[in-house]
Amino acid sequence: MLHYPHFDPVLASIGPLSIHWYGLMYLIGFLGAWWLARLRAERIGISKQAVGDMIFYGALGVVLGGRIGYAVFYGWEYLMADPLWIFRVWDGGMSFHGGLLGVLVAIVLFARKHKLHFMELCDFIAPIVPVGLGTGRIGNFINQELPGRISHVPWAIDYPKYGPEPRHPSAIYQCLTEGLLLFVVLWWVSRKPRRRGLLAGLFVLLYGCFRFFTEFFRRPDPQLGFIAFNWLTMGQLLCVPMILIGIVTVLWSRRQPLDLTGTKAPASSTAEQSEHR
Repeated sequence: MLHYPHFDPVLASIGPLSIHWYGLMYLIGFLGAWWLARLRAERIGISKQAVGDMIFYGALGVVLGGRIGYAVFYGWEYLMADPLWIFRVWDGGMSFHGGLLGVLVAIVLFARKHKLHFMELCDFIAPIVPVGLGTGRIGNFINQELPGRISHVPWAIDYPKYGPEPRHPSAIYQCLTEGLLLFVVLWWVSRKPRRRGLLAGLFVLLYGCFRFFTEFFRRPDPQLGFIAFNWLTMGQLLCVPMILIGIVTVLWSRRQPLDLTGTKAPASSTAEQSEHR
């Protein structure tokens, strides 16, 4: 058994203001996404200056959608008891599925503003999102959120908040699958010519599969417990439509035109583009 490293959720305090590790992890995720987006931006007709605009749209979608989604899917009783609770984001409590819906709305608005194809923009963003997912799970671990189920595997951790029993470090599992592994797969696929919609479909499909699997090691949300068949959690139920939508999107992409977004353009093509900028 491993011992939980005792992190202080507050990184630093300046007068009445406190810098929380949780918020810092989100900031690192957004900065990482911004840097990666700038590497590939002009290949779909977005200027590097517009990338900041895109990240701003995405950040609003993540925060607003994530928090509202958490309130609807996981914390309805908390919201009814204290409506102001929804604004205490620094205490944790964000829903990926709500954040995803928020980001989709942001993509629609950004695509209309910059006259971009919705699915091409989804493909562009898909390999970037796992960076934020990974850093967000690190924030969960620091906050002792999303503890695993009781286990006696050698790498089980004793979370001080949840008693002496060793537990799966489920937030780390999710960081490695939803963050690192998903990023590696999508970034590798994005470097080669592929059909429009493939990256977006793979993101939805793989995230749904990874999340469904890792939830078996994660402690069910205490306010909900198991939702279906006495062994499926809310997170797993929300992943089922994601998996189905991902499969449909991947199959649909096979009939779409070849998309070179994110791939390396030939030198002659690059030179021609530079003349028309």
